[in-house]
Amino acid sequence: MPPRTSVPSPGRRPLVVTGDGDLLDDLLRLAAAGGAEVELAPDPAAARTRWLPAPLVLVGVDQAQPCLRARLPQRPRLVLVGRSGELDPGWQVAELIGAEHVATLPAAEPWLVDRFAEHGADRPVAAARIVAVLGGRGGAGASILAGGLAVTAARARLRTLLVDADPLGGGLDLILGWEQLDGLRWPSLTDADGRVDAPALVRALPHRGDLVVLSWDRGELLALPAPAMAATLDAARRGRDFVAVDLPRQLDDAAVTALQAADRAYLVVPAELRATAAASRVAAAAALHCTDLAVIVRGPAPGRLRADEVARALGLPLAGTLRPEPAIVRGLERGEAPAATGRGPLAALCQRIVAELTGAPAAGAA
Repeated sequence: MPPRTSVPSPGRRPLVVTGDGDLLDDLLRLAAAGGAEVELAPDPAAARTRWLPAPLVLVGVDQAQPCLRARLPQRPRLVLVGRSGELDPGWQVAELIGAEHVATLPAAEPWLVDRFAEHGADRPVAAARIVAVLGGRGGAGASILAGGLAVTAARARLRTLLVDADPLGGGLDLILGWEQLDGLRWPSLTDADGRVDAPALVRALPHRGDLVVLSWDRGELLALPAPAMAATLDAARRGRDFVAVDLPRQLDDAAVTALQAADRAYLVVPAELRATAAASRVAAAAALHCTDLAVIVRGPAPGRLRADEVARALGLPLAGTLRPEPAIVRGLERGEAPAATGRGPLAALCQRIVAELTGAPAAGAA
């Protein structure tokens, strides 16, 4: 059995969101005192793609209302910052945007230096790589790809979480053949809205070896709140190496939250003209929230539509192709997880994707 592989840190830095030049100068001075490099965004539009991945977000009081209007998802470790006298009307909006702390300058300067020091350049934090998968149309095979990626990552001895974000998808525990395993499902976690203890989450969910799954039960259909998704992915970044998220085609707030947190997203599209037309709408919606979006084309191609033609029609890079594998369909009916054998086109594609994202060799017994 190969040794466990540690995932290289993506080097995420605290995010400062403000258009106030004087406040920015103060925060940059405090970040330097704490030995931290930061990313800058003058407004919510510039902050959106970095909002969830950042380990710490500081929002200037000048951007509090704009962030609220932009409906940025609630997240842990969010600080509202302003000077004495500016924050009196800010306490209510701080609660509305989910800020955990309100820092008033200059009194809070030592506290902010400590917060920056927790994320200084000499304190690299290992973080999971997050990949999102969604289908260009119903039945495209996105759930199978998400399951295959999770199984492949676990075979490579990466601590892996598979997240089912599609309440109408039937349950990823069925894809793995885990429907009988004990553990919490989404309905038990929909009230989560803050910092979730990563080890506790792993212990509470269905798991085998390095693979953990968060799926739906067979009960009443519930909406998945965006704060619950944000809290779950935050815990996963701290406690896992690799996260695969299966998304619905119609993006709700939780799916948008997952897309914004993803390092990369894949759109699975059958090699058919109507599927490509349908996928163009999904691609347009997903591209608003994830800058690294690529297409995977699945055969057969009854009209001889080539994979590069599908990718060109969607305006997306082609990440790979999949040939039909009847054995996978038969295996799912018997409770066999996709890519579990490590052989075949799906397994090969998953191995390549996992290696590209993590640098880990995607092989070995589960």
